[in-house]
Amino acid sequence: MGPNLKKLQTHRTTTAAGTAMAALLALSACGGTDESNGEDSASGGNDAPLVLSTFPFGVEEFQEAVVDPFTEMTGIDVEIDTGANADRLSALQLAGGEDPGVDVVLISDYFAAMGQEEGLFQELDPELVPNLEEIADFAVDDSYYGPAYSYQLYGTIYSTEELSENEAADWELWGEDGYSGRLALPDIAPTAGQLMVSGVADTYGSGPYDVDTAYEVLGDWAPGILQFYSSSTEVVNLLVQGEIVAAGSLSGFAVDLEEGTAWTAPDEGRYMATNHAMIAEGSENVEAAHQFIDYLLSVEAQASSAELVSDLPVNLQADIPENIDAVVGTIAEDPIEAGYQTLDPSELVDTRGEWVDRFAREVVSQ
Repeated sequence: MGPNLKKLQTHRTTTAAGTAMAALLALSACGGTDESNGEDSASGGNDAPLVLSTFPFGVEEFQEAVVDPFTEMTGIDVEIDTGANADRLSALQLAGGEDPGVDVVLISDYFAAMGQEEGLFQELDPELVPNLEEIADFAVDDSYYGPAYSYQLYGTIYSTEELSENEAADWELWGEDGYSGRLALPDIAPTAGQLMVSGVADTYGSGPYDVDTAYEVLGDWAPGILQFYSSSTEVVNLLVQGEIVAAGSLSGFAVDLEEGTAWTAPDEGRYMATNHAMIAEGSENVEAAHQFIDYLLSVEAQASSAELVSDLPVNLQADIPENIDAVVGTIAEDPIEAGYQTLDPSELVDTRGEWVDRFAREVVSQ
């Protein structure tokens, strides 16, 4: 994050009284009424609704879990705009920081970092987001202007009839001749792909950015991989239909899998992706945007989002619902303690194009 939130990260011992006072000041600044003109200052004197840009899946559930309660609590109407990470970032690039048409953008870490580097997002004021004090340290990363509000774990979904958990957790599975043609791994394009590459690089090479080693190993495995997939829905169907015995996958896609399938974390090389709440540069509803992000990080919103959307909560005080617990178990209590790491966006943004091209040549084409 920028200087303001980086400073916050190094001073996370604020007293309860100080936090309460910050919350009171934030509510007075963001939710009060300007008696001189009769306008509600929640949106900075702007009557337009808060426009939220988010992912295209689980929208109705997210509305029920977070958006509707926020509107009920604050009186701020929210319009939802959806799309893939790349498409929504392209729209912001076309706007160039002027009249972006959205206020809050919920977006995955790599795209958040890329947009930030291009000046498409603005820094949060931590005094207007007191719940920043309540979330996990990894969610307040000084590389981003906005906090993480959820995260995704990379691991393996597998057939429990074909594999044991120990077999599924071993990276060596992907090179096993006995399962040749019955395995799937993500392409580097989706979020799971970079996490996979970094897991292989860390396990077999010098660290998560050692793509030379990662691509050599993956290239050796490639002939036995049925598919390097881009669609998680497609690969889950392959597993359910028995065409594959295992696939590298984010934990979120394993929630509510059919009986006979499960997800496990790898033995080593554990990496996770974070989804961030960013304020668009040029937003006309900056104060309301801060209010929304603050609510999104609250225990209530985090617990409800976990229950209805299956988002892993960054507020570690939020209850973990049974369907998530059945997939990831105690990892959700503290993913860092469980050995998961986030990736440094500064190592990825400038190299992304080259790594995508090399993946196609050195891995997929083998």
